[in-house]
Amino acid sequence: MSVEVLDGATIFNFVEDEEAFSLSIRDRFAHLDTNHDGLLSYAEMLKELQSLRVFETHYGIDVKPDPEEIAHVYDSLFVQFDHDSNGAVDLEEFKAETKRMMLAMANGMGFLPVQMVLEEDSYLKKAVEKEYSSTKVKQLIN
Repeated sequence: MSVEVLDGATIFNFVEDEEAFSLSIRDRFAHLDTNHDGLLSYAEMLKELQSLRVFETHYGIDVKPDPEEIAHVYDSLFVQFDHDSNGAVDLEEFKAETKRMMLAMANGMGFLPVQMVLEEDSYLKKAVEKEYSSTKVKQLIN
């Protein structure tokens, strides 16, 4: 984990960079697709959602969540990704929904910089790294 400064523009620029965003999506998808069938099952997506521990902590303190409520939230998230309702998420569905979620996050953040703790392999961390490398290239050119 690291503490980074970012704003909505950082996320927008990352998502709009088709090459960088697509590469990140393909990497994450391949990591999640444990049986290598080109689709993410509910079980494969569930492992990723559970690893985030979003529902098990509140302000950094472990809490005992209601298992039925958590199952409902995970089911709803999976349905968001499974656009064609075939019970699996393909790469394009994964990319489209991830893009939609990231753009919603960027819109919610606005353009005032905020400081956040980011996981090393998160999309937000990749967005910050892309912005940083772009800034360094511009500085070298000038």
